[in-house]
Amino acid sequence: MACLFMAGLMTGSVSIPCSAVWHVLVGDKAAVSESWRFIILESRLPQMVTAMLSGACLATAGLMMQTVFRNPLAGPDVFGINGGAGLGVALVMLLAGGSVTLGTLGVTGNVAILAAAFAGAMAVMAIILFSSTLVRDGVMLLVIGIMVGYLSSSVVTLLNYSATEQGIRSFMLWGMGSLDGVTPLLLPLYVTITLAALVLSLLMVKPLNLLSLGDNYARNLGLNTRRARNYALLLTGLLTAVVTAYCGPIAFIGLAVPHIARLLTVTDDMRRLLPITMLTGAVVTMACHLLCFVPGEAGMLPLNAVTPLIGAPVIIYVIIRKR
Repeated sequence: MACLFMAGLMTGSVSIPCSAVWHVLVGDKAAVSESWRFIILESRLPQMVTAMLSGACLATAGLMMQTVFRNPLAGPDVFGINGGAGLGVALVMLLAGGSVTLGTLGVTGNVAILAAAFAGAMAVMAIILFSSTLVRDGVMLLVIGIMVGYLSSSVVTLLNYSATEQGIRSFMLWGMGSLDGVTPLLLPLYVTITLAALVLSLLMVKPLNLLSLGDNYARNLGLNTRRARNYALLLTGLLTAVVTAYCGPIAFIGLAVPHIARLLTVTDDMRRLLPITMLTGAVVTMACHLLCFVPGEAGMLPLNAVTPLIGAPVIIYVIIRKR
């Protein structure tokens, strides 16, 4: 992980040697140029921290969903949360022209996009939590989430017809996923929220272990399965909503990384599997971010152009193995 982190600070359109990166990190201003210091501290360091935390969050959300629903193909990107975030962003970019006004309060630019994505994702999460009070079957609850995602996508498609060319382009770029959205100004808030959510997830180790054994067995051992499931869903929604709001929808990390972690640990015990999943998610996302860099000055590939290259083969392997 440390090697990937350092490689991320060194790699880009401007190549910076390892010694210079080290001098910047330890605060030795005299040893490096101001331009290199600016590139590392204002761009590459926030991107690598974001990659590490985003990967851990999405992988954790995916593992909790697969455990709660006892379905190896469950994940935050198929649960409608990404669709809700996309609908919120579409309303701002395509309908409101990139700004939101509430009474005398006006919000524009990235702040409006972040707020809209978070609100859309949490709105879908609220629908799922409300549905969980009406539907006892976990599989049916998963189907409801998928249907909500389809509805969100349908509304977004309708909004595209009346949107401007610039609005459609901006929305498409957001939908490709990027780690550039977390600026140094927003990084402390992002780190605080994601770390708090990850710590809360670690407190779910025992309930998740019991849920993985089945609802009847868990109830016999004294677990309130509905409350534990709702708490896990709420955490999943928070983890996914925050990452999607800041970085856009990132595909396959939440779906594939838990299976990679299972292959590495060869266990379903959450005391080992959950921390390893967090670390694996961080490593995979940092690796995908590095693969996004195009040699030369051609720029960067979208993150969602790379994540399927790792995620899709893993899912295919899981499907074949389950036969």
